[in-house]
Amino acid sequence: MWIKIKKMETESTRQQKVARQLQKDLSEIFQQQGMRVYDGAMVSVTGVRISPDLSFAKVFVSIFPSSKTETVVRIILQNTKTIRMEMGKRVKNQLRMVPEIAFNVDDSLDYVEKIESLLKK
Repeated sequence: MWIKIKKMETESTRQQKVARQLQKDLSEIFQQQGMRVYDGAMVSVTGVRISPDLSFAKVFVSIFPSSKTETVVRIILQNTKTIRMEMGKRVKNQLRMVPEIAFNVDDSLDYVEKIESLLKK
């Protein structure tokens, strides 16, 4: 009996380079805007995944403290156009088109905290 295994697509070198550059640029943008814009929370970009045609980027952000996640996500979503415009200024010489951005919350740190607290009991 033969089993077909679906081959997972790996990112090309170009995708990886663009994703790293976008992560660096977005991190700087969030750092420049500061915690005052995000209700006193610290926002870090933990990863970026980009589509093969470089037109869409999925950005993973971590928010500290996690109690302000909903508020900060709302603020980020309201400012997505401004963030994309600022990113466009930074990558205009490297990319023909600035990718559309979708923000996702990376809650892996919360998961680690929860597991650690369960193990301590």
